[in-house]
Amino acid sequence: MSPTKIVATTILGALALSAAAAAGSASAQPVAQPAMSEKCYGVAKAAKNDCAAGAHSCAGQATRDMDKTSFVYLPKGACAKIAGGSLKAM
Repeated sequence: MSPTKIVATTILGALALSAAAAAGSASAQPVAQPAMSEKCYGVAKAAKNDCAAGAHSCAGQATRDMDKTSFVYLPKGACAKIAGGSLKAM
């Protein structure tokens, strides 16, 4: 491989890694709580949570369905209507 191709490959690889890191960090941020909402623990699917208490602190990091420490924001009053939903982490 020529030196020019090696440099180009290295630059493209670095750009790809940089873009992947930026995308990963953008999705792993806490989600701001919407107005008129409440935290509902124990109802999120894996990687579909808004945040959590204790184990991790960022959106999309739940590793299992119905994790009792992970929550999603729901309109006030909705959590009490969902089986397994709780307003407090367990």
